[in-house]
Parts: sequence; structure tokens; C-alpha cells
Amino acid sequence: MALLFRNTPTHYGWIAILLHWLIAVLFIGQFALGLAMVRISSQRTAFELIQWHKSFGFLLLGLVLVRIGWRLGNVRPTLPETVAPLERRAAPLVHALLYVVQLIVPLSGWALVSVSVLEVPSVPFDLFVMPNLPLGASDAAEAFWSVAHEWLAWVGIALAALHILAALRHRFLLRDSVFQRMIAPPSGDEPRE
Repeated sequence: MALLFRNTPTHYGWIAILLHWLIAVLFIGQFALGLAMVRISSQRTAFELIQWHKSFGFLLLGLVLVRIGWRLGNVRPTLPETVAPLERRAAPLVHALLYVVQLIVPLSGWALVSVSVLEVPSVPFDLFVMPNLPLGASDAAEAFWSVAHEWLAWVGIALAALHILAALRHRFLLRDSVFQRMIAPPSGDEPRE
């Protein structure tokens, strides 16, 4: 039973699966929240949404760091033999880019709030004050990090869409095990390779 938590050469374990889906929901949710918060006319509501966006951004950053650590400490399931050579080479690259973007989007957001001339403290989930990064506050720096954060988020959502399309291709067109192994590990009764 304990083996179901760790990855095997053919399947992801529960910890990798839960981190994957939690980060996916947070990343896509953060993108939607980011779009909404800058389009709301009520300043009070926009301010509250920005505070939630910052809180979830710090949570996302922490979870991505945990996921990368878990990934480095576990075996990565190999792709089935039916996967084409080009896709075999492309999949690790897209996964690596997703990890990088999932790190730099929240980091760029943290940089943005750190350089803001408004000096509104970040208080994730109203629990503690998150210190700013050691960057100088200025209008120019705020403008740079604002544009960088937005563009990086768009790149991230494009990579996520590519990842989702590839997963759906495996599920519905190729009908191989690639999609299923990120849904649930095999039951304890099944042989594990």
C-alpha cells in the first residue's frame, strides 16, 4: 500500500498525481483570477481579488518547489513503446518548460509586488507578512515586472494548453496508458513493474 504513494517505472504514485492536479487547478485558476481582477470596476473587489491572487501565487510557488523535489527524488515513469520518437523527445522538453514557467510566473509576481511603489504588504491568506524580494521600488521596475508577469502567464497557459491537448490525444486518439497513469496508480493487487 505504501508503494502507491511513490512513482514506479510505469505509473505515477498518489503524491505525484495529487501535486500534478492541485498545481494544474491552481495555475489555471490563477490565470483566470488574474484576468478577472484587472477587469473589475470596483476598486475594493479588485483589491480583494489581488490579495487572493497573491496568496494563491505563494501557495503555487511552494507546491511547485515541493513537486520538483518529489520529481527529483522519484523515478519518472517511462513512455509506452507505442509513443513516437519525436514525441519521446518533445515530452520531457515541454514538461521542463512547464516546471520553469510554473516557477517564474509566481516569482515574477513576487517581484512585481516587491517593486511596487504602493508598498502594499503581501499577507498570504492573512497568516503572515511575506517579505519583499530585495529589489528597488520604482514606477519603471513595476511597469517592467507587470508586463513580464503577464507575458509569462500567457506563455504558461499556452504550454498548459499544449500539455492538455497532448493528454487528450493519448486518451481519446491513441488510447494508450499515458493519460490514465496520471489519474490513479494501479491498485495494490496489480503487478507493479
